[in-house]
Amino acid sequence: MPNQPAPNLLSWASEIDEGAIMQAARAARLPFVSGHVALMPDAHVGIGATVGSVIPTENAIIPAAVGVDIGCGMVATETTLTAADLPETLDALMPMVEHRIPAGVGKGHDDPTVDQALSDLGLPHTSLDPKQTKKVSDQFGTLGSGNHFVEVCLDERDRVWTVLHSGSRGIGNQLAQMHITGAKKLMKRQETSLEDPDLAYLVQSTPEFSAYIEDMLWAQHYAMASRARMDRVLIDALFRVVGQGQRVRTINCHHNFTQQETHYGKSLWITRKGAIKADTGDEGVIPGSMGTQSYIVRGRGNPESYNSCSHGAGRRMSRTKAKKELSAASLTKAMSGRTWNMNRAAALVDEHPEAYKPIDQVMADQRDLVEVQHTLHQIFNYKG
Repeated sequence: MPNQPAPNLLSWASEIDEGAIMQAARAARLPFVSGHVALMPDAHVGIGATVGSVIPTENAIIPAAVGVDIGCGMVATETTLTAADLPETLDALMPMVEHRIPAGVGKGHDDPTVDQALSDLGLPHTSLDPKQTKKVSDQFGTLGSGNHFVEVCLDERDRVWTVLHSGSRGIGNQLAQMHITGAKKLMKRQETSLEDPDLAYLVQSTPEFSAYIEDMLWAQHYAMASRARMDRVLIDALFRVVGQGQRVRTINCHHNFTQQETHYGKSLWITRKGAIKADTGDEGVIPGSMGTQSYIVRGRGNPESYNSCSHGAGRRMSRTKAKKELSAASLTKAMSGRTWNMNRAAALVDEHPEAYKPIDQVMADQRDLVEVQHTLHQIFNYKG
């Protein structure tokens, strides 16, 4: 059940730092925020808006609240495979995934088959230069970096799942930064005072608002289609290694996005920055951190959360602090028994499970937001 740490703020987080509460409170004080801002159990400080927050706005949108990875989200596929079908190790899968799903900052690929996949998407509203247009195709179907990952998991029935986390890559970032900068310049021209410049907003029915919405929707479609492509590539590689298998179902959901919804009798823009839509019956994917379990969930449609839930475990340490206080040795121990990028352990310390909130506590905090369908345990992990 939520608590109220500040006016117009409801929080489901049993563990949250004061900085995140103060940041969310600043957003809640904006005059066009209609009702309360909802903080999910994984909430932590972000840029402008708190990661793990749901912000209801009327006739305005904050581009930085959607963030720079527009449409970032999760895709998970249940297969017909069981643990008994798998080889002794999945070591053979790692080089296949590394080759077919490039990962890392700025990484792309030269795959002519993406042209057909991109043909239905077209290009965003904003005109792109040739370098940006090339980025659209080069990075489509690539993982990215940070906390983006590919996993193979077993659920409580020993059924095999694939799970993947990625977003709109470099082009989504560039479009977002352009509109965030534009909103800040607009605030300055209008002499609008804000507690945080990153809360700069765009007003509905203006050309700037319309341009952002078109680019944002394009980036969301790009991110979802890119995840779907990687999911197909991952499944094909897994079935090749195992020698059999079929898909059962796939769940593909955003957790950085905004859309119009009706809540408390009003048509509002609901911005979920690090949160999943969890209306009654909605299926979602909530990952833990490296070495911990993830969850397939069904939404309960809680109106106080604007039909939302957490998007993951949520950081409790910054990347800088994690690199200072945690070690490659302890990460290797936490990942024992799994196939993973062990040769890159030192570079992945900032993704150490101890740098994140305990996912089991996060799930306990949101029992009134989602119902757990399946609990997944990693057996293979490939990080950006």
